[in-house]
Amino acid sequence: MTDKPRKLTVKSKIWVEDENGKVVFGAGRLRILKAIEEQGSILAAAKALGMSYRAVWGKIKATEERLGQPILRKQTGGAHGGGSQLTPFARTLVDRFQQLEDLSRSTADAFFSGVFAGPLAEKAARPEEKNK
Repeated sequence: MTDKPRKLTVKSKIWVEDENGKVVFGAGRLRILKAIEEQGSILAAAKALGMSYRAVWGKIKATEERLGQPILRKQTGGAHGGGSQLTPFARTLVDRFQQLEDLSRSTADAFFSGVFAGPLAEKAARPEEKNK
């Protein structure tokens, strides 16, 4: 065991559930929506994420059902191919969720630094209190 204090960090994970405890939105669905926006389709997003089309579609469908709102505007194939775009509601959902994550992270970091890590570092710096 070493007497040198280690650098500690706090981690947290945020997600939104419905009244039945089922996930509505979280980091995974955020990645899916961002990938769809970047790739232009569910299939391309699934490939980019290393997921099956069925898994991605299932999460989208469940989120839409739990929110009672569409999150994608889908265009079926044709001469120019199909694709998907985020609805304005989905863009707002993405923005607000990212704000929630940022606020949660900064609040947790500040609290951890002031209330948890700081006092631990002070205690480690005082050898006379080590065995108390």
